[in-house]
Amino acid sequence: MSYVITQNCCNDATCVAVCPVDCIHPTPTEREYRTTEMLYIDPGACIDCGACADVCPVDAIASADSLRPEQQRYRDLNAEYFDRHPREAAPGAHIQPLPLSIATATEAKPATLRVAVVGSGPAAFYAAEELLARRDIAAEVTMLERLPVAGGLVRFGVAPDHWRTKTVDRVFARTARRPGFTMHLGVEVGRDVTVPELLDHHHAVVHASGAAGDRRLGIAGEDLPGSHSAREFVAWYNGHPDHAGRRFDLSARRAVVVGTGNVALDVARILVMDGERLGGTDIADHALAALSESAVEEVIVLGRRGPDHAACTTPELLALGSLSGVDVLVDGPVTAGPEAPMKLRILAEYARRRPTPGNKRIVLRFGATPVGVEGSERVEALGVRGTTTGTAESIGCGLVIRAAGYRGLPITGLPFDEHTATVTNIAGRVTDPGSGEPVPGQYVAGWIKRGATGVIGTNRYCAAETVATLVEDHRRGLLPTPSAAPADFPALIRRRCPDALSGADWRAIDRHERQRGQESGRPRVKIVDPAAATRVAAADRAQG
Repeated sequence: MSYVITQNCCNDATCVAVCPVDCIHPTPTEREYRTTEMLYIDPGACIDCGACADVCPVDAIASADSLRPEQQRYRDLNAEYFDRHPREAAPGAHIQPLPLSIATATEAKPATLRVAVVGSGPAAFYAAEELLARRDIAAEVTMLERLPVAGGLVRFGVAPDHWRTKTVDRVFARTARRPGFTMHLGVEVGRDVTVPELLDHHHAVVHASGAAGDRRLGIAGEDLPGSHSAREFVAWYNGHPDHAGRRFDLSARRAVVVGTGNVALDVARILVMDGERLGGTDIADHALAALSESAVEEVIVLGRRGPDHAACTTPELLALGSLSGVDVLVDGPVTAGPEAPMKLRILAEYARRRPTPGNKRIVLRFGATPVGVEGSERVEALGVRGTTTGTAESIGCGLVIRAAGYRGLPITGLPFDEHTATVTNIAGRVTDPGSGEPVPGQYVAGWIKRGATGVIGTNRYCAAETVATLVEDHRRGLLPTPSAAPADFPALIRRRCPDALSGADWRAIDRHERQRGQESGRPRVKIVDPAAATRVAAADRAQG
């Protein structure tokens, strides 16, 4: 019986490296990897060894005979990938890529490389791991995060009910315990310490601060009360300290989510999910209280183009249909033959469904372009026009969530491309767009490097590319030499930020949250208030 990759695949491809028969694709060396929704196991080549399941950081791989009823479609989904992408080579043994720590062991070692990593999300931790796992260099990594907790997208972006996806934080916890790794939480680059000061103490800086802005719709009324970006809403229900105090009016029966990507589906799902089920997740307490009292019964998910252009991934769309007490419907017919992509076939199934009396509902509506948010003092409706028909309509609602995408923000002193909302770079090396010359010692990884695309594991290979570029520059003697001694930077942080937290403090906060969660039947109970997080860390230090 073969193994099957399921919904919460993170695409970090650890499984690819351990498969003895090369049956997991696309691999990071294949063109399809950059855009794939997930990885797939060839049922005809799998030898049922289970090595992939053992190393999967998010427990997304299971034996086909142990799949739950709602996971059975993943058998077909895995098999169909290979029907559409037939293997050119015959299945069989292949040469395993060596672990980085072994593959680089015989390289000549230059002087110790000191790198500052700005951010604490997946790209930041993957970059740190790439640096510290190498044997061809001696590296020291200093991670700086402005919040008192680490995690970035994993903590503040992944939906609360996707707890398996969040278990990738185990990989990051391992990196944080490596020799040569130092973390400073509650330190904001640009406020507490400048980028030039980072370069005074390090050979290079890797900026992995993500995308903290939003793509705008560019329509009238977009800023009316009751109209919010998905980034704000997601950060609110996930307990981001900057957004915990926000208020979302959930008193209307209908909400509209503009966009059809995974974030749009996350928002729609959270808005109609049963309070008891939400209460078993790590959703922030303030959001749980508000959503438990919500009057929202219907969420319209609005797409400008047709169903064949739905931006969500197949696994997320498939999971949407299994929500208890929620009908998932499509407004209008969807045509999909047996050879159509599974995503379109799932949409066709949803289009054939009929509403169940008493159920809440998510309605996917395609071919409608938003033209204006309507209302005198707050949101009362969303004006739309048929994308192909031009027919105008007003959809009554009390809440509009704009899921048009995340957008990177400029970093002081670095060249920024307004069109792509990324720092100008080549393979992670920051470059001046006018001269094409590198900006010495400056590198980027993650969304600020490539834009807000991909999933968690995509950042692993994005960071690996950046680190390879950085190490090459180090070998060629192209990095600036730090003017300060290694011990000077921690002393600087203590002077500037006496309340800054360490990696040990982060682990104390993590233990506290998990313990509180265990007491209430939840994965964790998040600390949202930075001052409360600081108190927990201080109490743990006092106990020795």
